[in-house]
Amino acid sequence: MAVAVRGSRAGSGFGGFSLRSFFSYRIFVSAMFSLLFIATLSVLLTTNPSTPHHDSALPTTGNTYMRRSFLALNSDPLKTRLDLIYKQANDHVTLVNAYAAYARKLKLEISRQMKMFDDLASNFSELQTKPSYRTSLFESDGPLDEDVLRQFEKEVKDKVKTARLMITESKENYDNQLKIQKLKDTIFAVNELLIKAKKNGAFASTIAARSIPKSLHCLAMRLVEERISHPEKYKEEESSPEFEDPTLYHYAIFSDNVIAVSVVIRSVVSNAIEPWKHVFHVVTDRMNLAPMKVWFKMRPVERGAYVEVKAIEDFTFLNSSYVPSLQGLGTMETSKRNRNPYSSLLHELRFYMPEMYPKLNKILFLDDDVVVQKDLTGLWNIDLDGKVNGAVETCFGSFRRYAQYLNFSHPLIRERFNPRSCAWAYGMNIFDLDAWRQEGCTEQYHSWQNLNENQTLYKSGTSAAGLITFYSTTKSLDKSWHVLGLGYNPSISMDEINKAAVIHYNGHMKPWLDIAMNQYKNLWTKYMDNGMEFVQMCNFGL
Repeated sequence: MAVAVRGSRAGSGFGGFSLRSFFSYRIFVSAMFSLLFIATLSVLLTTNPSTPHHDSALPTTGNTYMRRSFLALNSDPLKTRLDLIYKQANDHVTLVNAYAAYARKLKLEISRQMKMFDDLASNFSELQTKPSYRTSLFESDGPLDEDVLRQFEKEVKDKVKTARLMITESKENYDNQLKIQKLKDTIFAVNELLIKAKKNGAFASTIAARSIPKSLHCLAMRLVEERISHPEKYKEEESSPEFEDPTLYHYAIFSDNVIAVSVVIRSVVSNAIEPWKHVFHVVTDRMNLAPMKVWFKMRPVERGAYVEVKAIEDFTFLNSSYVPSLQGLGTMETSKRNRNPYSSLLHELRFYMPEMYPKLNKILFLDDDVVVQKDLTGLWNIDLDGKVNGAVETCFGSFRRYAQYLNFSHPLIRERFNPRSCAWAYGMNIFDLDAWRQEGCTEQYHSWQNLNENQTLYKSGTSAAGLITFYSTTKSLDKSWHVLGLGYNPSISMDEINKAAVIHYNGHMKPWLDIAMNQYKNLWTKYMDNGMEFVQMCNFGL
């Protein structure tokens, strides 16, 4: 038993010795690793000193700045503090410059604030260039002077505070001004597009108005074809005595548009109380003479009215020795090549009616773009008080006054006319031809046309020439006789239209064109002769 006990103690002693050795070894290894780490860290810190500030700018990349800040943290806390102060200053310099740039872009009339922003940005930049700060803080390789750093920090904080106050005061103002400027820029851009669209629309509308529609061209060709195919039906007839009877109601219509003339005459006759007393004098150019005659031969005017169709060439006195607009143009054929409706001789005939119809006392002039809705014989009963022209005035406020039609900077115009005088409308005019002859209006027209050879008095056209010729010889008629604007104004009330004796499609949107305004078109199309086979074949009214 004794042997066994000793043997057991011997084993226990050996095991205790091994355990103590193991723990001692682990402590030794840990100590060695700790010493190795400290030595490695010491080597790193001694071989990578913190980067000094060499100039006034911050590092150009974030990585460089972070590396320098990390090293500064491990080497000198004052340098870390300097970096943070410097970064804060640089951030506010950027912000100040941004607001100053906004102010310049918006052209704000706040020069005082702009100057303050500029001065503040300059002061931030000048801080780092001060010799005391550059030497002690930015170019020093040794420890930083804490007193100098504290003073630098104080100055930076003062300027940062000032910058924040200025930005707070200006932020709302600048943001609103920026929105306003953007809105102005948008409005300007939209307005430019609108002006361009209007110009393009007006140009397209002008082309459409002055071009011959396919349907109208088709109708003229069909009528000429009819004349050629059946010449025996369209022999010249003797002039009717009614054409010169001054006791009847005479109308003058000068046009090269067959369908338009037809609508005018049909509308007059349809609303006339005594249609057999109405005589229509239609004058056209040579090209449209045959179609016009064939039309009224095929479709005679109903209810006993009379129609006379002539060409300009039938009035031989209209030559270059008498008509100023033909002088220098050679023959009448040359002038006919001018397709401008405002300068063509066809539109100028309105100034020669006393010579064209020497046996008549009064005549009612109608444009080919009107529709008659009431009996017009009352116009012959109006006392014109010795005036030549009875017309509806068109002025309102300062609009459509003589000042808009004539050049009042010219002494001849300034001396003889009042710029405030009211303009009147062509399209439905009752003319006293006897008074016209007595006043010598045609001679006055020629005189002014010769004086206006270079268009220094007024622009060419019948409106201004008429205003001058009949300046003191026009009597104003009630507006219900003649309502204008159906060719351009979509806002005319139907009540005003329904009360009118004559409605006028003046403007580019003629009722026979595709660009006509739909709300007024039916007032014209209801007088079209839809039973005429050529009208159906040429797709009028579609």
